[in-house]
Amino acid sequence: MEQTLWQAVHKLAPLQPEFVSVTYGAGGSTRERTHATVCRLQKETGLRAAAHLTCVGATRDEIDAIARTYWDSGIRHIVALRGDPPTGVGTAYEPYPGGYAYAADLVEGLKRVADFEISVAAYPESHPQATSPQHDLDNLKRKIDAGATRAISQFFFDSEAYLRFVERAAAAGITVPIVPGILPITNFTRAIEFSASCGASIPAWMAELFSGLDSDPDTRHLVAATVAVEQCRQLHAEGVKNFHFYTLNRAELTVGICHMLGVRPKQPAEATAG
Repeated sequence: MEQTLWQAVHKLAPLQPEFVSVTYGAGGSTRERTHATVCRLQKETGLRAAAHLTCVGATRDEIDAIARTYWDSGIRHIVALRGDPPTGVGTAYEPYPGGYAYAADLVEGLKRVADFEISVAAYPESHPQATSPQHDLDNLKRKIDAGATRAISQFFFDSEAYLRFVERAAAAGITVPIVPGILPITNFTRAIEFSASCGASIPAWMAELFSGLDSDPDTRHLVAATVAVEQCRQLHAEGVKNFHFYTLNRAELTVGICHMLGVRPKQPAEATAG
């Protein structure tokens, strides 16, 4: 998996993304491996790395120490998340003893450590554990008020759901960018599982598009790229300028999608005589 990660990084680097986020545990299951991956990515590729931090499994002092280490290593961007319960997605969440209870608390704590750029999660179709859409929006507002500078949305396939959410957020006084999360589908069955666990709906027309392609990955990837490109074009027509791709360490689809959207590696200027 670590080899796959670096293959993806080197394939995506020429597209010069604004930042590359590294999920907790990437390159290994321990904090040390995650830290090494983030620092190596920034040092060796020139990309701006964003490290994920969660509230799960650590005290405030331990998380603060990790954050200080990141800052001292030149990492200025943190993706601050509550995190999934250690007992598994869908089970009840309990704050870690002596830890940050929720993402808003984590954001506030990180801003005390250093002046990080902080991204947080947003849910166009509401977090599955939220008691209501308004409760979920209020929670996002708390994270922004605590010092977050950007929200990255959970993936979605219904563009109208995202656009309505952005309108509701603006009405609630949320002024930071809410960047849409785009998930290119490599495996439709897994996408259904992801969606069930994170509250994202899958339109019936998508199931029809991917029907019969379980054993035909080439055609499936072609369809997936077309769906993602169309989604980005719809959102761009509505004024959206930035997109966050969930690559899942599979760069090929994202590179192809970006190519079709006109985002391509910059070519070196040709030498001319005169």
